[in-house]
Amino acid sequence: MPQRADVTKFDPAGAGAQGGSVFGLPFAADESSVILLPVPWEATTSYGRGAAHGPAAIRDASPQLDLFDVQLASLGLAQPWQYGIHMLEESSRVRAWNEHACARALPVIAAGGAVGDDADLLSALTDVNNLSRELDRWVEQEVRAGLEEGRIVGVVGGDHSVSFGSIAAHANRFPGLGVLHVDAHADLRFAYEGFERSHASIMHNVVERIDGIARIVQVGIRDLSRDEHEMTRTHPKLVTHFEATLREQMAEGRTWAQICAAVVHALPEHVYVSFDIDGLDPALCPSTGTPVPGGLSFAEATLLVLAVVKAGKTIVGFDLVEVAPSGRPGDEWDGNVGARLLYKLCGAALVSQGARD
Repeated sequence: MPQRADVTKFDPAGAGAQGGSVFGLPFAADESSVILLPVPWEATTSYGRGAAHGPAAIRDASPQLDLFDVQLASLGLAQPWQYGIHMLEESSRVRAWNEHACARALPVIAAGGAVGDDADLLSALTDVNNLSRELDRWVEQEVRAGLEEGRIVGVVGGDHSVSFGSIAAHANRFPGLGVLHVDAHADLRFAYEGFERSHASIMHNVVERIDGIARIVQVGIRDLSRDEHEMTRTHPKLVTHFEATLREQMAEGRTWAQICAAVVHALPEHVYVSFDIDGLDPALCPSTGTPVPGGLSFAEATLLVLAVVKAGKTIVGFDLVEVAPSGRPGDEWDGNVGARLLYKLCGAALVSQGARD
């Protein structure tokens, strides 16, 4: 069971701690039950950029949140902050990798991945693929270290490719792991634009490359290729709930609670939540890199996550990816929504592991 932090250090009704971590909390990493690993990476982003600035945008917006959670209160944990939540500092090495990889990727993306026998494009593609594998190893190592200390670890992206190392680390620790994947996209391409670790390939890589994954349950999918659709129909470890199908069911009278129960029923005991912010209605995340009309409301998303807890399953880890700031002065909307979703994921993981007020 997670351990409480020293709650005398913080007044949740006041302003955030001066110089504090995420949500304005004063807890250091070694005082926290939840560690958040920021991964500022977007090398293979194929449309709108900015996800590398997502962790900073979330952190900057987060201190204005009220930390009492009415939804979690009904489960016995109205104040998740009491168990300590700390976001680590961004790695300068990852920042440098991202800058180099983005520069190398851009001409490949401009060519639509059609590198042919162009030596310069082939070299650039190889560099990006190699750096992507290096990033995967780094994320896996960092997440494993947090898990070995008995902490809940959440990854904050960055594009969706940053999830791979985190899911690998969790699957190693919890064999038979299930992944709840909320997204507008299936992310089941073998590769995209030649990038084998593309954000558009993350779930293909997870299900094919990571031992210990029992099942991936996808929710909200509304943008995919024919080959991806075929994979959702034939792969024994995939269960995909398409947005259109869910909306048809709701139009015919099925409640969201009933849908959530069916989604969660397909998951094993240990669950990792991989949440791409574009799984939400894009009105809630307008600056995300690949917005798609439709999507979950914030209430639907949080009810889905909490349905995992109510079903008695354990959320062992999570990631939140593809949050991107607009760049407009004073506009914190994407970071605001991202911070609120992140706090809910932290609380859901804590309560599922026995934390109570």
